[in-house]
Order: sequence, then structure tokens, then C-alpha cells
Amino acid sequence: MNMKELVEKFIDQIEEGILIGERAELTVCNREFSNIVITGLGGSGIGGKIVSQLVEEQCDVPIIVNNTYDIPSFVSSESLVIASSFSGNTEETLIALEQAQAKGAEIAVITSGGKMLEIANANHYNHIILPEGDSPRAMLMYSLVQQFYLLNHYGIIDKTFVNELKASVKLLSDHLVGIKVEAKSIAEKLLGKTAVLYSEAKYEGVTIRFRQQLNENSKVLCWHHVLPEMNHNELVGWAGGKNEYAVIMFRNEDDFYRTQRRMEITKEVVEKYTKDYIEVFSKGESRIQRSLYLILLGDWVSVYLSELRKVDAKEVHVIAHLKGELSKL
Repeated sequence: MNMKELVEKFIDQIEEGILIGERAELTVCNREFSNIVITGLGGSGIGGKIVSQLVEEQCDVPIIVNNTYDIPSFVSSESLVIASSFSGNTEETLIALEQAQAKGAEIAVITSGGKMLEIANANHYNHIILPEGDSPRAMLMYSLVQQFYLLNHYGIIDKTFVNELKASVKLLSDHLVGIKVEAKSIAEKLLGKTAVLYSEAKYEGVTIRFRQQLNENSKVLCWHHVLPEMNHNELVGWAGGKNEYAVIMFRNEDDFYRTQRRMEITKEVVEKYTKDYIEVFSKGESRIQRSLYLILLGDWVSVYLSELRKVDAKEVHVIAHLKGELSKL
């Protein structure tokens, strides 16, 4: 399938992800954890960032998202380490997993196969197997949903997320036509521009996902920042801005009220330097629903922009080249 066809499967993946999570055979663990580390890269890692923010109000231990080879030094037998790699062969995640093993952490794995599944089977680690496929970034909802299920299994969160995911399916289905129309309009405004992506801090994972999709699918550079931090540095940088940038501000009804006012003031300032300032208002009754709404919209923007730029959204030859060179070490 091409990337457009894969994005069309986004809503189906949520439903299928729920079925996978419900059927997962996981062994009981009686450990109590002082911290949780979710380790993964790229399309396999971003789900951890998003979920860590979505569960922060329920979670009474810190969740750290690790996107590199080395796990944090504090990892111990009191840690839960969730390793996520769609292929099961991501070298950074495999090395991090090896370090977690050496420290005696409780380990759980999300993968479709590869070396990671072999390790999980050999060591009897809890694991959830994803459907095989390609383009991990296009399989986000499979892995993201399993993050919820693992956190629930280990007693970190309750199971209310299931109803929220089901409500998200209805929300996205009901608004899919409108999402595509808005996404196409945004893509047209981004053509020939450098995208600058903003959101409130608690939606940063969603914003990072959008940045990654523009990078990989649309083949463009862009950057992101979050409020209120952006108001303490980057806002000043706009004095050197040119009309080559297009701003997208993700807005949500649960943004902190003072941050909402900051967004309004930020718009007044930034519009002096660019005529393309786009506010995107999410839909949904919860953070999970609003987050998935924005993720799907961002995915469609990236696909439509790839079409406007006449590039193959699925192609990532340079990453294959990088891995090939690394294999020579």
C-alpha cells in the first residue's frame, strides 16, 4: 500500500489495536515500580511520548521516554521498561533493552517480530505482537494502543482508556470528511514554506508526531516548540523572521487558561512577520480524543503536502542508506 492508503487505515488500526490488546496473554507481575521507561525510536517511539502525556494525571510514578541507546542511570529492579520497535531490529532499542536486562528491570516488549521478539520469547518477557507490515510511522495506532494496555496490566492506569479509544473511533469517523478538507487546505498553505509548529506543552507529543510526518512523508524541514516555554525565547526570534514561514498552532479546549491568552498574544506578535498563521482547533471530549483528532489531521496534511510537492510519501531511502553504513561498523 502507498502512504495515502495506509493513513486511510488509521481508524481501523485503533479498533484492531483494541482487539490485539484485549487478546494479549500477559503474566502477572507483583513488583511495585518507582519509575517507568518507554524506549523506542521514530515511528515506534513517538507513541510512548504521546501516551506518557495522556496518562500523566493517572500515573503516580514518573514515566521517562528514551529515544537513544543508553537507558537512564536510575533504571533498576524497581523499574518497568517498555521496549517498542515495530521491526524488532532497531539497534538503539536493542542496546537499551540489553542495558535494562543487566539492571534487572521488569521488561515488556511491543513488536511485530525480529530480534526483539526472540529476546522476549527466550526470557519469557511480557510482550504484545503487532501485525507485520512496513513503514512503522504508518502503524502508530497499533503500538500506541498497546502502550495503554501494558500500563494497565502493570496497574499504572485504569481501563477507562478503552472507552476513550472507542469514542475516538466514532469521533474520527464522523469528522473524517472535514478533517481531510482542513488538511488539504493546510497543505496548500504550507507549500513552499517552512512549517513552524506550536502547541501547549502537554500536547507536545502530538506536535512532534506532526513534525516527524512532515519530515518523512512530505520530505520537508520544519520545527516545533511549546507554550509557555516558547514565549520565553523563540517569540523574540520572530523579530528576524521572514514571510517564508507558515505557523500552525494546535489549540485545545483544555489548554491552561493563561496559556490560551498567551496563544492569542503570540498570534498578534507573529502575524507581523508571516501572513500564514493557521490555528487548528481540535475536536473531542477528552485529551485522548483531541490528541487522536490532531494526529490524524497532521497525517493527512503530510500526505497532501507530499502530493503537492510530487514526492513519494512512503520512500525513506536515506534512512536505509544510514542503516547500511552503520552495519559496516
